[in-house]
Amino acid sequence: MIKLIVLIVAIILVGFIAWWFFGNHATAAVDAAVSDHTQDVDVEVSGGYSPSTVVLKKGVPATVTFNRKDPSSCLEQVVFPDFGINEFLPQNQAHAIAIDTSKSGEFDYACGMNMFHGKVIIK
Repeated sequence: MIKLIVLIVAIILVGFIAWWFFGNHATAAVDAAVSDHTQDVDVEVSGGYSPSTVVLKKGVPATVTFNRKDPSSCLEQVVFPDFGINEFLPQNQAHAIAIDTSKSGEFDYACGMNMFHGKVIIK
């Protein structure tokens, strides 16, 4: 009986881990606030990125400001491979990153260990 319970718990844990890392976690995209011909959006870094998807307007200068609350060393870095950006995010401080909006598309970003992900959509 104990072996059966251990087996069931193990199967549930493996399923949860697979869902956590490989599941499609749909989140709502947030449009950047546009004012004075610039656009800005704030992203909180705490156990991931919130919002994880931001939408920017093509051709309008944009800034994504990250505010890292999480003390984890994994989240102390943000990498935008398509833009050649790899920056340190100081804890409990706003850190602005300029995004090139000259071409439309979907551009992924991630933490330094590539465990937490986000996306910038330019349209």
